[in-house]
Amino acid sequence: MATLPNETMNQASNAFRVIPSDTINIPQPYVSASGANTSVVPDKLADTGATFTGFGTSIPAVLVGDTVYNESANLIATVTAIDSKELLSLSANIFVGTPEDYTIYQANPEPNAFLLYVGTAGDVSIQTSLDKAVTLFNVANASFIPINVGRVNFTGTTADDIIALL
Repeated sequence: MATLPNETMNQASNAFRVIPSDTINIPQPYVSASGANTSVVPDKLADTGATFTGFGTSIPAVLVGDTVYNESANLIATVTAIDSKELLSLSANIFVGTPEDYTIYQANPEPNAFLLYVGTAGDVSIQTSLDKAVTLFNVANASFIPINVGRVNFTGTTADDIIALL
């Protein structure tokens, strides 16, 4: 009789919070940078302690297209330019106070597929990994959505506490 490996098969090995957006896919779960902004500049992320341009190598820490979560305000944007090692241009004005915590995740342009956990009940508007728009109505508290999801849309989503599972 064959034995199963120690890890449980078909289970997620990574999980992180989803901030819904009508244009930005759920990012890759790989963190490029994190910290707190140190000043407010419209459509920018300014952090005097950051090293957005890399760690002394030719490989940048943050790339244009990466996804920025303002963890304090539950807002999302993408990096449109790397202005300096301490300043990024963003697709939206998501930092309006200081300090506000941020996490920068690697972009997910294809997109990769995630399963979802919905903590607080409501409707969930998604784009599948094959870019099909679907709205799941009346998703209950503590529900798993077994669909390969590429994006959770802001418009049409009333559920909250959504977690991406990979």
